[in-house]
Amino acid sequence: MNAGRAGDIAAPVADPFAARREAGRAARARMPRAMLAPWAPSPERPDPISLLEEQGRSRVPELVPVRYARMATSPLAFYRGAALIMASDLAATGHTGIIAQLCGDAHLSNFGLYRTPERALTFDINDFDETLPGPFEWDVKRLAASFAVACRQRGFRSEEQRACTLAAAHGYRSSIRSAAKSTVLDAWYDRFDADRARRWLREERRDDRAGDGEVRRLDAVIAKAGTRDHRRAFRKLVRVVDGDLRIAAAPPLIVPVEDILRDSGAVAEAEAMHEVLASYQKTLIGDRHPIAEYRYRHMARKVVGVGSVGTRAWVILLSGRDDDDPLLLQGKEAQASVLERFLGPSEFESHGERVVRGQRLMQSSSDLFLGWQSITAVDGQHRDFYVRQLQDGKGGIDPDAMTVRGAILYARICGETLGRAHSRSGDRVEIAGYLGRGSAFETAIADFAAAYAEQNQSDFDALTEALASGRLPRAHEAG
Repeated sequence: MNAGRAGDIAAPVADPFAARREAGRAARARMPRAMLAPWAPSPERPDPISLLEEQGRSRVPELVPVRYARMATSPLAFYRGAALIMASDLAATGHTGIIAQLCGDAHLSNFGLYRTPERALTFDINDFDETLPGPFEWDVKRLAASFAVACRQRGFRSEEQRACTLAAAHGYRSSIRSAAKSTVLDAWYDRFDADRARRWLREERRDDRAGDGEVRRLDAVIAKAGTRDHRRAFRKLVRVVDGDLRIAAAPPLIVPVEDILRDSGAVAEAEAMHEVLASYQKTLIGDRHPIAEYRYRHMARKVVGVGSVGTRAWVILLSGRDDDDPLLLQGKEAQASVLERFLGPSEFESHGERVVRGQRLMQSSSDLFLGWQSITAVDGQHRDFYVRQLQDGKGGIDPDAMTVRGAILYARICGETLGRAHSRSGDRVEIAGYLGRGSAFETAIADFAAAYAEQNQSDFDALTEALASGRLPRAHEAG
């Protein structure tokens, strides 16, 4: 029979996704889902405090004690700064070999609301300093364990803690399996915007699984995020001094450039940021970009986050038409991902590019001003930076205010969001084949999260002891 002849019966077309699905199922042989559960430190486990000290050697020396102080405020704060410690622990366990672009630090506080270039509020992962391709389950384990840590800190009962970690893993599995069944473009464009979040939670309430309080709390978070734009950040951070716009000092957390220049050792860093600002525009998307209409006004070094404290981060003030048309950017140093020593170096020479490329791949929509630049400062040090808006509709859940029901719902949302990110950056069909239809994956992840929360508590205790003994330097923040 000749192909293409009228009336011919077309041969059945094999499912082009079948091989990918089977590859995922085959991965269960080398890493059964139940084997994702165990965690126990080996006798060769590196000293967690030594790992933190090692990280501190590449950071601004006077800010390293600030980092330790922030990590010492609670077990969850410690967990946020302990990405290297957990990466080392995950590398000591077996893995599936199914690779996706990892966030690398997918804890619950690295998810939240922000405005897209289309000005819609959307919920997504919002921190990619550690992004790198790696075994997909490493992100899921870090996310679930963060909920276990947060729930312990809130005093939830053990069964409530487990409900949260199961919800995170279930949200991930359901999102991946949904994407695997979707059309290619539907899987790629799927996002969780503010309106969808409201509808989703109201459906939960109608099903009598959530109360009015959770709806009100979500509405409050969304409303607050809607007010947190660049103008609000401008009013908070900027003052008029002798007729000029200046970022207000709040040392040691915010130090204007002129104060840093009094320290001759920091001159190179300030000059480098001018170079970054001038040249990073080549990495922005689009031939004609609004950044071209802004001019430099001032900048200051700003301490950010918990795990990032001590890396070089700058707030850069620009203005457009006039002083009432401000833009605040953040230029943040990108160092090697904590995953690289275990998974191999990034394919990108610049860690700034690594961060930006990973973010653009994993997020449903990324900041219009997101770009990168590498420089060699006059002190001979090579440094990589990425640049983004300082604040644009940013909002999130306060872990210290979560109710049990709210934590379970939030865990599910974060799990689904991580699943969407991995669906874009990895093989969603292969991952879905591994996860399967049952609850084996969720059970294993919840077991691991509970065990790792215990480990985190032990490591947190070691940090507080190291500070009390004087092994680590103490600091008292202002502001």
